[in-house]
Amino acid sequence: MSTDFQHARVSLGARLRELRTETGLTGREFAVQLGWPASKVSKLENGKQTPSIADLVTWAKTAGQPDAVAELKGRLHGLESRYRTWKRLLAGGHRARQEAGIAHTRETTVTRGYESGIIPGVFQTAEYARSVLTHFTDLHGTPRDIEEGVRARIRRQEALYEPGKRFQFILAEAALYVRICPPEVLITQLDRLTGLLGMDTVTLGIVPLGAPVTVVPKHGFWIFDDRLVIVETWNTEMWLDDDADVALYSAIWNRLNKTAVYGPSAHRLVVRARGALAST
Repeated sequence: MSTDFQHARVSLGARLRELRTETGLTGREFAVQLGWPASKVSKLENGKQTPSIADLVTWAKTAGQPDAVAELKGRLHGLESRYRTWKRLLAGGHRARQEAGIAHTRETTVTRGYESGIIPGVFQTAEYARSVLTHFTDLHGTPRDIEEGVRARIRRQEALYEPGKRFQFILAEAALYVRICPPEVLITQLDRLTGLLGMDTVTLGIVPLGAPVTVVPKHGFWIFDDRLVIVETWNTEMWLDDDADVALYSAIWNRLNKTAVYGPSAHRLVVRARGALAST
């Protein structure tokens, strides 16, 4: 977990400890008042566990300071606005998250991104997107509103045809081969990519397998107008808007961009991947 995130959670824990200390109760005594295990109080106070809103409300009331709830909620929101677990983010299903993506795209002129193992959502066919969202739902055990999520993801692609918009993406060549879907679906998806290569709103580069790189290509990320970076990990989606974070990811994108191939060279890599699939 990020150092910034941990510092913020430790700060929140220190504030909870302060409220508890003002009651004159020990951590164990306070836990009895709360009806919680003493270990939970210890973890919250030491920044080892992220509290829920209900936890904060109960804590403040038990400490005799209900007016502190607003402050505590604000501190928690500061954590969640940067680091959101997929379990919580998708608690209401995929549609809401996909519609948030539509809003981001609508507000952005230049979207840059890098993906190491998947075709970017804004380029996905409906069938490919359906496979991606199904796998994600199965992994996290979230509501199965797959079709609603797919429809919202496809609506996001309307921005590809808006004058003035720019989508600059880099793929690792391996992403062309990852079989998160049936082979025939992946073939259609690769055909979709070749069609996008000629669009004036889209720039698509591919980092060839074996190409020398100056930065280790890890997780995927999207950069929105140099004001926000969204990073997806297995369990968390991170929203980074600090200047230093945006500058770092921009530098990483620029390094990957120097290694990527474009135009006819990129087209040949996509066609080669398609041929490998068709021959299996």
